[in-house]
Amino acid sequence: MKRKKWNFTPLQIAAHLGSLIPLAFILWDIATGNFGVDPIRDFTLRTGKTALVLLLLSLACTPVNTLFKFKQVLKLRRPLGLYSFFYASIHFAIFIGVDYYFDFTLIQSALLEKRYAIVGLTTGLILLALAVTSTIGWQRRLKKNWKKLHKLTYLAGILAVVHYIWLVKQGVLDPWYFAAILLLLLTLRIPAIRKAITTKRART
Repeated sequence: MKRKKWNFTPLQIAAHLGSLIPLAFILWDIATGNFGVDPIRDFTLRTGKTALVLLLLSLACTPVNTLFKFKQVLKLRRPLGLYSFFYASIHFAIFIGVDYYFDFTLIQSALLEKRYAIVGLTTGLILLALAVTSTIGWQRRLKKNWKKLHKLTYLAGILAVVHYIWLVKQGVLDPWYFAAILLLLLTLRIPAIRKAITTKRART
């Protein structure tokens, strides 16, 4: 039986390393005690923000190819999506394990009372479904339904931004920057706009 060869391009290697850098910083800060007065909130925000950044980067791959005809970036969609799920999982683990000490009564109360928690949980469940079905085996099983299922990535992006907006205090602009980026990416996915870009690019 032949061993599968792993041939990574420099772009793929950079994507993997870049995705792991935030984790390295978090582990370093934990090991050295380099965190603020509220470390739980700090690490919750950092992991959640990293998950959102990686999710938006995965959504940006197709528009980047559409605009610049850079097909190599399409190979980054899956790993970036999986890394996004990875950080979202840590984000959720901090919420239920560190913040609420696995007290499911308190967790249930939080989910019922805090709208950002409900939206965050929904986003996490979508990312879980997408991560589980991201393999070639699931593509073969689901066939045409696989693409339909993975269009939920856009819904996950919308919910993640809403979760961030509702989580932070009013007046904080960071989540609105992410909202603007997401709106641009979704706009570039509109068939008419995508076709116009492709047609213009073909003429140049």
